[in-house]
Amino acid sequence: MSVDPVFAASETRGRARIGVITPFSNTNLEADLALLRPAGVSCHVTRAGGYDLDAIPDSGQMRAFARAGLDDVLAMLLPARPDIVLYGCTSATLSMGPDYDREFRAAIEGKSGVPAVTAAGALVEALDDLGARSVGFCSPYTEELNREAAAFLGAAGKRVIRSAYIGEDLGNDGQNGLTPREVFDLGLGADHERADAIVMSCTDMRAVEAVEALEERTGKPVVASNQAMFHVAFGRLGLPDRVMGRLGAAR
Repeated sequence: MSVDPVFAASETRGRARIGVITPFSNTNLEADLALLRPAGVSCHVTRAGGYDLDAIPDSGQMRAFARAGLDDVLAMLLPARPDIVLYGCTSATLSMGPDYDREFRAAIEGKSGVPAVTAAGALVEALDDLGARSVGFCSPYTEELNREAAAFLGAAGKRVIRSAYIGEDLGNDGQNGLTPREVFDLGLGADHERADAIVMSCTDMRAVEAVEALEERTGKPVVASNQAMFHVAFGRLGLPDRVMGRLGAAR
């Protein structure tokens, strides 16, 4: 169907609606949506709370967040009639293991009636699409969460052969306050000669902006949480669009 040229510039919706759940302290995911969203696809975000803003987001806090208030959050999101739901907190299910992640995704799908993608699960699917088995891993997480992330990826058939710790336990503002240059340097610290790919985990870290520069420097594919979620979402929705970097070329 032809588009009236008077309205062509405003064709920013109609192909698909992506529903997104994000922690209420996250200031990066919505900005990344603007970078990742293709023409004609709209994003509809619900923010979820239930954790202490001033505490370090460690394993215990992330586990509690994953379990809290899913019904209430979906009740706020589903009136937007999304075609898919993205759960935009990697560590919430990363800290719980792959079985929990799958069950959690299935619960969202059962309650919403549409496909769902978790950030943690999307990392694994993206690595599968790249054929990557050994990875370097980095995040702004605590060391404990980094160990749990390695266990999660290991249970999914991926070997973390190097993990880069930021050097201090960051609060929520510290995580989303990292610049793309700092994230790039963190990614370099995760690189290893035997790594097939580099994983940058956390929806609240400005990793999307560092993906292509890090790929150019290392010569390896880089997978970031928000990039991976969109990569998987495009596949679930049957959209031909591609994310940036080598992951986009893997479709």
